[in-house]
Amino acid sequence: MPGSLVETDARHVLHPWADLSALGKPESLIISQASGVEVTDSNGRSYLDAIGGMWCVTVGYGRTELIEAMTAQARMMPYFTPFGDVTNQPATELAALLAELAPGDLNRVQFTTGGSTAVESAVRLAQFYFLSQGRPGKYHVLSRVNAYHGSTFLAASLSGKAADRTHFHYESGWVHHLDSPGYDPDVSTVPAEQRLAELIGGMESAIAEVGAENIACFIAEPILASGGVLVPPPGYHRATLELCRRHDILYISDEVVTGFGRLGHFFASEVKFGVVPDLLITAKGLTSGYQPLGAVLISDRIAETLASAADPANPVFSNGFTYSGHPVACATAIANIEVMRREDICGHVREVGPYFIERLRELRSSPVVAAVRGDHLMACVECRVDGEAGPTPRNQALARRVDSYCEQAGLLVRPYENLCIMSPPLVVSRQEIDRIVGILAGALDRAARDRAAGEIC
Repeated sequence: MPGSLVETDARHVLHPWADLSALGKPESLIISQASGVEVTDSNGRSYLDAIGGMWCVTVGYGRTELIEAMTAQARMMPYFTPFGDVTNQPATELAALLAELAPGDLNRVQFTTGGSTAVESAVRLAQFYFLSQGRPGKYHVLSRVNAYHGSTFLAASLSGKAADRTHFHYESGWVHHLDSPGYDPDVSTVPAEQRLAELIGGMESAIAEVGAENIACFIAEPILASGGVLVPPPGYHRATLELCRRHDILYISDEVVTGFGRLGHFFASEVKFGVVPDLLITAKGLTSGYQPLGAVLISDRIAETLASAADPANPVFSNGFTYSGHPVACATAIANIEVMRREDICGHVREVGPYFIERLRELRSSPVVAAVRGDHLMACVECRVDGEAGPTPRNQALARRVDSYCEQAGLLVRPYENLCIMSPPLVVSRQEIDRIVGILAGALDRAARDRAAGEIC
């Protein structure tokens, strides 16, 4: 029964990013079914899912092709060890597909269990790369404020979102955070060229301070997703790549969110931002969220150097996971790629994505909207009360009120600090986009009236 489900959840489950002050209170939304771009709760109420599960349900819910691929592979062989020189057919075929889709010479793949473990593997690989060449001191990592790279110890240490860095321990000795690169021309007081120069100057200063001889890699999301859908100024990624090349620093592109169609391409690094990274990370949309799977795509140059520099006494790259290249997950990813190609999902995103951003930008006229930003099917509406900027208590209370009104009207957005973040399934239609914007507009109006009446303090 729905009531008992909520109570059982409250009694036994510790959710990711749980509000511990509400632990044990029966408040969770129990999602029981899903189809297309909608989900249904345990009370039979339907919602338009404007967050795509968690950036990941790209081809929509209930896709028969993916379900059948999962089932068929599980019947044939659900699992076997991936360690050493053992593999399985779906993992081998998927690796070849990813190499075909990836930019440049990213032809080697190491599979992981998700985005966090892929990030961890990429950084360890970068450190191993220099260590194997007799440069053990070159292991420091450059990341950025407001970045999000995962929740394992190392991935969380790389992440630069202040709200997420709470009562845990983090690596601070060799992880360094550069300034947040977000640039919004609607609200910025300086031109893009000036902001770009400031960011690159800051990176140059950090390299000089840490010492290029000590830095293994720079890791960057093309667009900072969970940090607030922050878009860097034009030319930022090319300029950072040039700095990395000049100082022999490996460039890691974290495309866990921006990859697999979110910006209208399987991978966005080269097509949209003009960079071919040394290592590229993918997860989430790789299987459309139907199975947990991540991967690090490795350039031939890196792989060949690792092989030629292998220590004869101990040539093993001792990184991997029990479920690396899981056959059911890999079979699902292959089916997902087939669906995306057959239906030209990326082309659809390029067609409806600008419409999504254009419609959302209409909401800037609301007195409680500070900014609207995004690219194709990843977007953010930032809420504010007059005279306050950023995630102040009142701004966060306002955003929570907007989220609550959206949920009441049948729309799920992702509330974070004073932001309403959206990443709908890539199959979303123009009509569904209109519904998203219409419901969100109504929620903002209600919250604005509450604010004017003094109900949000």
